[in-house]
Amino acid sequence: MKKIALFFAFVLIMVSCRNSIEYDATGIFEANTVTVSSETSGKLVLFDINEGDSIIAGQQVGLVDTILLALQQKQLHSQQLSTEKSSPDIAAQAAALRSQIAHQQNECDRIARLLANGAATQKQSDDANAQLRTLRGELEGLLSTLDNNRSSITESVSALQYQKEQIEEQIRKCYISAPITGTVLQKYAEQGEYATPGRPLFKMANLNDIYLRSYFTASQLAHIRIGQEVTVIADFGGDERYEYPGRIVWIAQESEFTPKSIQTQDSRANLVYAVKIAVKNDGRLKLGQYGEVRL
Repeated sequence: MKKIALFFAFVLIMVSCRNSIEYDATGIFEANTVTVSSETSGKLVLFDINEGDSIIAGQQVGLVDTILLALQQKQLHSQQLSTEKSSPDIAAQAAALRSQIAHQQNECDRIARLLANGAATQKQSDDANAQLRTLRGELEGLLSTLDNNRSSITESVSALQYQKEQIEEQIRKCYISAPITGTVLQKYAEQGEYATPGRPLFKMANLNDIYLRSYFTASQLAHIRIGQEVTVIADFGGDERYEYPGRIVWIAQESEFTPKSIQTQDSRANLVYAVKIAVKNDGRLKLGQYGEVRL
């Protein structure tokens, strides 16, 4: 009877020793989460998502009321058209003066011929040329004024265009879209509520590519490196344990005190280094689930 007891004690010791070296580190499965917030103020007229929904990057999931912005956009468009129509027709307004200048030029040429033949006086010639210079000066002044008016109107049209673009950008921000492809983890607002800039609306994460945040002691650092392939064991309770291929993608540069929920081979270790191990999720892994790492 004593021998049987010793045998079972030996088996228990062997099992305990074997279990103590089944893993090199432990941790919790996590994912990079993204919190989507409102970029503008207004009533949520559409917000059709639920926790657990799978959405793709760029998919529209909500809309903030855009009625006032749309009305402002139409008003600016009307102002822009009205301003553009007020731009002067330089050619038409200068046509009369150009005609007078052409007529006066002919008159000057006629008087010059008469003066050459002695049929006109020098004063007549001087007066005609003076009149021509006056008309040319008036044309130059008119063209300058009309050009300044047109430039001012063009700048006004450009300013209105910039305002329209600002309204368009505000309207664009009213459309709430998913920034990444993933799963909705939490929903913080409901359709019909009032959204404000910066207010979180929902949180999501890509649950296909998650990672195990584990902790290694200083003595283990010499055996791990970025890009190293390791084995990740997910513990589902009882005898349900599944192995997944993992890859080390990040190693902390500074140590930290061992979290209370983390086990290490060296129970005396106080300082450990956080390590992220990327794992491809087959749908069974859940965030916050316990996992182990075997190098």
